[in-house]
Amino acid sequence: MASFTTKVKDEMTRLETNKLESMSEVCAYLKSNAKFSNDAIIITFENSGVARRIFILLKKIYGINIKLTIRTQKKFTVKTIYILEIHEKIDIIESDINNTYRNILDYSDEERTGYIRGLFLANGSINDPSKSKYHLEFLVNDEDLSLLIVNLLSTFNFKAKMLKRDKGYMVYIKSSEEISDFIKLLGTVEALFYYEDIRIYRDHKNMVNRLNNCEQANVEKSMKTCREQIDNINYLKDNDLLVLLDDKTRIVTDYRFKYPETSMSELAEIISLETDYNITKSGINHHFRKIKDLVNKAKEKETN
Repeated sequence: MASFTTKVKDEMTRLETNKLESMSEVCAYLKSNAKFSNDAIIITFENSGVARRIFILLKKIYGINIKLTIRTQKKFTVKTIYILEIHEKIDIIESDINNTYRNILDYSDEERTGYIRGLFLANGSINDPSKSKYHLEFLVNDEDLSLLIVNLLSTFNFKAKMLKRDKGYMVYIKSSEEISDFIKLLGTVEALFYYEDIRIYRDHKNMVNRLNNCEQANVEKSMKTCREQIDNINYLKDNDLLVLLDDKTRIVTDYRFKYPETSMSELAEIISLETDYNITKSGINHHFRKIKDLVNKAKEKETN
């Protein structure tokens, strides 16, 4: 089954782009993946769709003949390799690659977008949002190129970071929203819809989990408060201090014993329904503060 990155790249290879975008895309791809010699430019691909796109764009831009070689590689798994060889206009192509590389930050939005597409086709990947954490990355061998990618992405307000790896450099983005915007920038609508569907589902699921956690925390907090209130009432009872409570506070203590696990809001509602004493949650809290103060003063006398 094709990975999410493969699906994104396959959709990219079907995009219609103008000459400026196409030029930037080709220059970015060749800067990353081509090998140069005096008489040839050699580009190796593992993705047939990407190979076909670069082949077509090179023919369209430069009008050159390109040799295509297809090989089958058998190392643990069978893999098809596509090799393009260029023997014409090498100086012109190399000059275009270098000029674009040096000046791309000053180019138009569409040219910079094309360059990002070429870089992503050559070096990029995006985790499938349904299977792992949100993660977009470019893996490159050259530090200067990795810095260019960071700066290029920043022109579109992406906050990418760079990390030195054992082999080369990684430029990455982990913000789910920024990755969504990046996919939109690429122009891959099908991939964007898929990504957003998964993101909405995951965000909803996380929100439900957070609400459940908050609800559980509130229940635990309420239970702890109830236990403390009952402990304070028992202390007054054991020390013959209940007589110090006024009639309304005695009503509250009686109902706390009767309903030991109810919240203060629920306790206020029960008391208001079953007695002539209309009380609110804040009123309940006020009575238990009085009880707590009485307990604290009694304990202070014990220690003195």
